[in-house]
Amino acid sequence: MDFSSTVTVLLSWAAYLSSYPAPERPPYIEFAPQSFFIEHACGGRDCDAVGWYNDKGVIYLDERLRYLDNVFVRSVMVHEFVHYLQDLSGKFRNSCAEQITREREAYAIQRSYVAEAHGEFAFIRVTHRGCFSPAG
Repeated sequence: MDFSSTVTVLLSWAAYLSSYPAPERPPYIEFAPQSFFIEHACGGRDCDAVGWYNDKGVIYLDERLRYLDNVFVRSVMVHEFVHYLQDLSGKFRNSCAEQITREREAYAIQRSYVAEAHGEFAFIRVTHRGCFSPAG
């Protein structure tokens, strides 16, 4: 399956499992080095983030995932697509409590995707390092 088809399928899964409306178009996806995630997604603190949605229509994926096609990578994409759908819905503001709620919802949907699409149990450790306002 080519990347464009993968995006279409996984975005459909995110919409189906989240009950958010399917968007007219997918977000832009860009690959970035780990240093990008430390700076932008983790507020300059060391972290192991491999995906991040910037709330402006762009999903960033760790460049190490570019040529991998496995359950973990697909589940990360579903997680980030959920953030894209959350953003489009306007359901959440940017308070710390709502950031936590958004993350919990995305992780729950990510686990559901792994279970329903792949018949596997996914233990995804959720760590919350506090709230911050990402640059940009």
